[in-house]
Amino acid sequence: MAKVSSQLVETQNNVTEFVLFGLFESQEMQHACFVVFSIIHVLTLLGNLLVVITINASKTLTAPMYFFLSHLSFADMCYPSATTPKMIADTFVKRKTISFNGCMTQLFSAHFFGGTEIFLLTAMAYDRYVAICKPLHYTTIMDRRKCGLLAGASWVAGFLHSILQTLLTVQLPFCGPNEIDNFFCDVHPLLKLACADTYLVGLIVVANSGMISLVSFIILIVSYIVILLSLRSQSSEGRHKALSTCGSHIITVLLVLVPPMFMYIRPSTTLSADKLVILFNIVMPPLLNPLIYTLRNNEVKNAMRKLWSIKRTSEKK
Repeated sequence: MAKVSSQLVETQNNVTEFVLFGLFESQEMQHACFVVFSIIHVLTLLGNLLVVITINASKTLTAPMYFFLSHLSFADMCYPSATTPKMIADTFVKRKTISFNGCMTQLFSAHFFGGTEIFLLTAMAYDRYVAICKPLHYTTIMDRRKCGLLAGASWVAGFLHSILQTLLTVQLPFCGPNEIDNFFCDVHPLLKLACADTYLVGLIVVANSGMISLVSFIILIVSYIVILLSLRSQSSEGRHKALSTCGSHIITVLLVLVPPMFMYIRPSTTLSADKLVILFNIVMPPLLNPLIYTLRNNEVKNAMRKLWSIKRTSEKK
């Protein structure tokens, strides 16, 4: 009995690292990826950092929408940082490896910040619903305490979603092979490598990641339909401003939620398109969100101009 138990432990701990295939096999393409994704990652960090600094430094951007936007921008800085730096570093390495602990850390971080981003978008949709559909009660409903609770709940929900994914994966036995056809550690490729029946775990993953994405998408779309229908009774100026704000949010919702629904609302299988879909989800929304929320928002643009003009004035003195 002791011998069987010992063999089981050895089987479970057989894999100490995973080999990542990356995006492309061609060295030329990998070098191109290094340049492209290095630039994208730097722009993503700088763009979102600028939004966070502007909102927190400005005395005019005090509305709940900007409070949630600062949290979203912070999550957008962290989400790609969980995977992109490793992917960039691997472009010059022939054998791309990641330790077992590093793999689980990457899995947890990606789902934590990605899940939090989805919940923050839901909180932002609720804020827009109250602002447009119940304007007279807006300041009472969306007070500072309520906003803090919604933002905190988003981070806690992202943590619970991610820790469940990680605990389900880390307890699986991995006895080889250890090659992942992806550029980072995700649930589906890891379930494919497990030396055990992962059917039940796969169903939980679908219920966890897939249903969170689907339910959030339905809630967000329904909320924006209700908002758009309520705009018929408003003035043309108020309608234009609300449509501009909601348009930005809807674009972000589509960018953030469509890829996870494609990835996780299906059995635990890997498809050839998975790498490009998840790459788009990790890279594009965090890069585009600062542009979407600033170029379509005069208040944010004016606050940025004021912030930089004050900085230039202080430097001249």
